[in-house]
Amino acid sequence: MKKCKIFLYILIALLGCMPLWAGDFGLVLDQSLELNNAGLDYTGILIPRFSALLGENGGFYISAGAKFQNNPWTIVPELLRTEFNWGSGSKEFKIGRVHYSDPLGYIANGLFDGAGFSMDTQAGTFSAAAFYTGLLYKKRANITMTDGELKSASSDLVYTDFLKTYFAPKRIVAALGWEHPGLRDLVYVNLALLGQYDFSAADLHSQYLAAKISIPYNDFIFDLGGSLELIEDSGKFGIGLAGELGAVWMLPTRIEDRLSFLGRFSSGTMDNSRIKAFLPITTNPQGYLLQPKLSGISMISIDYLGRFHKTFSALLSSSYFIRSDLNSHTLIGNNGWFLGNEFYGQVMWSPVSDIQVNLGGGVFLPSLGNAAPKADLQWRVELNVILSLY
Repeated sequence: MKKCKIFLYILIALLGCMPLWAGDFGLVLDQSLELNNAGLDYTGILIPRFSALLGENGGFYISAGAKFQNNPWTIVPELLRTEFNWGSGSKEFKIGRVHYSDPLGYIANGLFDGAGFSMDTQAGTFSAAAFYTGLLYKKRANITMTDGELKSASSDLVYTDFLKTYFAPKRIVAALGWEHPGLRDLVYVNLALLGQYDFSAADLHSQYLAAKISIPYNDFIFDLGGSLELIEDSGKFGIGLAGELGAVWMLPTRIEDRLSFLGRFSSGTMDNSRIKAFLPITTNPQGYLLQPKLSGISMISIDYLGRFHKTFSALLSSSYFIRSDLNSHTLIGNNGWFLGNEFYGQVMWSPVSDIQVNLGGGVFLPSLGNAAPKADLQWRVELNVILSLY
């Protein structure tokens, strides 16, 4: 606790010493209260941020956080998005703790330490980036490529063993990308080549070719994407596959609303074959309650999102989960392929720009599958309040 307070005092003092005449300071308080099968959980994070321009072409952004939670009560300090950026004409360079996402959003998505460069041309935008993950907070990075990493990410921070319980796995991530906003004035194209190289004891390396195209047509947007993964696990080679098909319909109503369909597939391990379970670098939950990573699982979802007032919106979602092999996601059950269906709803209210209140809840029903049809349902109700102080 004392160490966290010292961290915050130093951060605020540093921000206060910066040239405020050219900067912008803000404070965000994000709090969540959740009631579920296991009981009551509370989490909150206080985020001070500061940004300023450097000359005509440069600038920097600094943000940090102090996350506090119960079960057990603890405070976790974090350095969040913190970057220096420089741009000139069609070129842009960033270095620091920056956000990166692959074209599909589920291979590598989040904050990373490193540098990125992009250049706009008539042929599209070309980009390159290189990152290191070993200095990130493990729950923020959410890297769970192995069973050991999953166990570490699920455990709490222990201050008496800070170095072993705070940081994410040590991996180098590199990416090359190309995107075009309107190829032949019709198709949006986004391609990337990624690689992650393990510097811990896991000895797990992987490379990805990811592609996504989007086609708008009248009131519809159609998406098609996929990824081919090459896996080297302790000297053994395999192939992972993932893909998605989506459609969004902007409904012809008086309010701003839309109906979305999404189908995602990821390969599972096939006996006597090179095909293995698809392994993303970061774990991005597929769903609101079950929240599995896209590895050895497929899902089909239908969502409705409507803005009924300038301050009020609502979401309704239904997602069905299917295992790609019988050795994946055995915590739910291992009698069949179909895990079950989750239903989730959320209302979002923002009376002013610096206040947002979200109330959501849902249920996962294993009885609608055959993997564990007699298992207890999972449910959750959550309240989230975000206050922004500028």
